[in-house]
Amino acid sequence: MRNYFGELGKNPHFGFIISDLLQMNPLELRQCLCSPLKLFIFNSTLKFTIFGGLGKQFKENDVPAGIDSRSELWAMKDGTPSHARMEWAEKDKEIKAVLRKLDDLMPSITFMDINTTTSAKNSKATILNYKSSYCVGEYLMVRLDLYNYLGKRKEYGGDFLRARISSSSLRAGASGHITDYRNGTYLVNFTLFWEGDVRVSILLIHPSEGVSALWAARKKGYDKIVFKGKFLNKTLDVFTECGFNKTTNAELCEYLDERDQEAFYCVKPKYVPCEAFIQLLSNNRPISYLTAIEKRLLNSVGIQIPQNFGNIRVVPCKTSKVTRDKCRIGMASPVPSGYVLRNTWHPEFCSIHDFSTLDKIRASLKSKMIYLMGDSTSFQWIYYLTKRVTTLKYFDHQSVPVFKTRVALDLERNTFIQWKKHGYPLVTKSFYSVKDLNYIAREIDQVAGDSDTAIVIAIGQHFRPFPMELFVRRVVNIRRAIERLLLRSPDTKVIVKAENIREMNADTERFGDFHGYAQYLAMKYIFRGLRVGVIDAWDMTIAYNSNTVHPPEEVVWSQIMMFLTYLC
Repeated sequence: MRNYFGELGKNPHFGFIISDLLQMNPLELRQCLCSPLKLFIFNSTLKFTIFGGLGKQFKENDVPAGIDSRSELWAMKDGTPSHARMEWAEKDKEIKAVLRKLDDLMPSITFMDINTTTSAKNSKATILNYKSSYCVGEYLMVRLDLYNYLGKRKEYGGDFLRARISSSSLRAGASGHITDYRNGTYLVNFTLFWEGDVRVSILLIHPSEGVSALWAARKKGYDKIVFKGKFLNKTLDVFTECGFNKTTNAELCEYLDERDQEAFYCVKPKYVPCEAFIQLLSNNRPISYLTAIEKRLLNSVGIQIPQNFGNIRVVPCKTSKVTRDKCRIGMASPVPSGYVLRNTWHPEFCSIHDFSTLDKIRASLKSKMIYLMGDSTSFQWIYYLTKRVTTLKYFDHQSVPVFKTRVALDLERNTFIQWKKHGYPLVTKSFYSVKDLNYIAREIDQVAGDSDTAIVIAIGQHFRPFPMELFVRRVVNIRRAIERLLLRSPDTKVIVKAENIREMNADTERFGDFHGYAQYLAMKYIFRGLRVGVIDAWDMTIAYNSNTVHPPEEVVWSQIMMFLTYLC
């Protein structure tokens, strides 16, 4: 469904070799392993019309009013170089423009009675181009007319909808493209990719009134999550509160990246230096910025909009077979970007290589150096690669702490794969080390790069509980790091994996898919025009209907297959 408004060992000298490898910088390591890796890049040309319907013209000089700004933390000092001042000002302008764009796309609605909000049950879905059967490749157009609980037609849009077609017997699915006319009417366009009986599903994830409440609540602070830092004072553990804002007059430990204007703080423990900060965990703070009526409204998630047209019959017609080029860097990704058939992903705009044997997979990875940077949805890549490609072996100690940097090697084929977590925030109830914590932009700056080097970036899930500015700033910093990388090494391959949908019953205010979709749109917009590859995990997980933060193996493997195609 498409969301609208809308993761060796036989060598006797193995231990010695790996110990040396892990102490090398990326260039030395690459030279040692022979040649690093190929990655693919993709040109994102998303137009910002799928979130608020028709959208509005983007203006570079738009400055959002009333949007939380962390740039005030970075007061210009007299000694600040002029180029740094100009760079900061330019970045702040860009961040504010993106935030303004998102703000313009969001509904702003005040309601006092739930009966005046969108009712899925009272709404109607009608096929505009009805036929007794359709040819494979044709379009199915469905009109939605939304009503409230009183039976009155809605006069404004902004509802968060998800549209999907499926054939359970074929294990097939695809998302639909939704256009919001901002008057209570929506048009859903489905591409009929496969032959058979097709079922249409259109869900109301949140009514526009709920979307408005969630967007307003997201702007109100960084305190929905509380961080607990562990400092080590010789043999004594000392704990203190940490976070993104200076919310206390107590002495603070400041962990700053002045160039990229990133900041994280901990209350300084007595008699313990700030350098003794070793671990961090988090918990949900018992706080909400939603009113009681807004919470009631958001309790119902993913309600089916009724229809009376039943299954759609799709038949093969005498048409010439469409031959698609191999997926390559720079290809534009449409909406929908592909479909699932027999549990396998098929991109709509390109073809995936045949990786049906392990030998073909090993060949694609030979002499490659792959850096996976981000959250646990990208860790799933290294997990399933080592599970299926048995010649890839982890180099790890016996105990593997949560979010520990992981390295997998195939020494015979000179393959190096590393997964490393992204910088603050990481939202987890288990302690993880901060000593190897770094921002993705800084990690990219450390990569020498060449035609056999690939970087995969996956970021989003852990940012959902925080104001959008934090995410937008992070993605802008990553984009600038990619631009620097491609200047010094234009053959390096960079892939951006979009975040995926997750559980319907997730904490809506903190982790709900509405926040993920806003980030998905922001990331695609920020990376527009940049020569990177995109794996649209959002669209893919809607097609698979995998409503879990960590998609199942077949979904992850489809992402990897697309990656390997770009790689070859």
